[in-house]
Amino acid sequence: MDKECIIGMNPVIEAMKSGRKVHSLLISEQLKQQSINTLKKEAKKKGIEVQRVPRHVLDKRVKGKHQGVVAYVEPYAYASLEDLFQEAESRNEQPFFVVLDELEDPHNLGSILRTADAAGVHGIIIPKHRAVGLTSTVAKTSVGAIEYVPVVQVTNIVNTLKELKERHVWIVGTAADGTDDYRTLDGETAIALVIGNEGSGMSRLVQETCDWNVQLPMKGRVSSLNASVAGSLLMYEIYRKRSPLGE
Repeated sequence: MDKECIIGMNPVIEAMKSGRKVHSLLISEQLKQQSINTLKKEAKKKGIEVQRVPRHVLDKRVKGKHQGVVAYVEPYAYASLEDLFQEAESRNEQPFFVVLDELEDPHNLGSILRTADAAGVHGIIIPKHRAVGLTSTVAKTSVGAIEYVPVVQVTNIVNTLKELKERHVWIVGTAADGTDDYRTLDGETAIALVIGNEGSGMSRLVQETCDWNVQLPMKGRVSSLNASVAGSLLMYEIYRKRSPLGE
């Protein structure tokens, strides 16, 4: 059976809590006892055997800052587009999706997943080709949000946007030359926010398929924001308009 590796305290704990199949859990002998107790408690609930190993063993097995915690898990199961609509329906909310047009940096995807979880996004749509997928780096950067936000991989973003439009979802792109200020977004309708590639933004066909494009006004000298930062502002603008003060 294929296995994937996830690293870091929070991503591993959230993977266990979410019910994702964990085949083995390795923790460093140098890990603090409080962290060891937390991991063992959660692992015991799921019947997962915990192995204590020297830290250098983990250093050899994985790349990146593993924090003394490594888990081998079943590969992430991508969702379907229908799953996203069902997620919205189960919450009795209008669909709220994020579409990523050829995003390449796993740290950006991880950050977007983390914000999407916080802002109530029902799911994220990414292309299968020329874009980052769900990797161990994405999992760690998302701090466990990867376990809770459905992600759909599609062959053709433009065709998917057209399908969303047929299902009465408004498609809003983000571009420096967007016609509207992002603060004019209507948070009450079914909406899909499109965030483009870190360097080139949205492709021409994707931008043309959007119902309209918004821009983030800036007073500074730097021409654009990081994709995950821009995405966070947009997601929270929708969240702000959908959630009464105090919720």
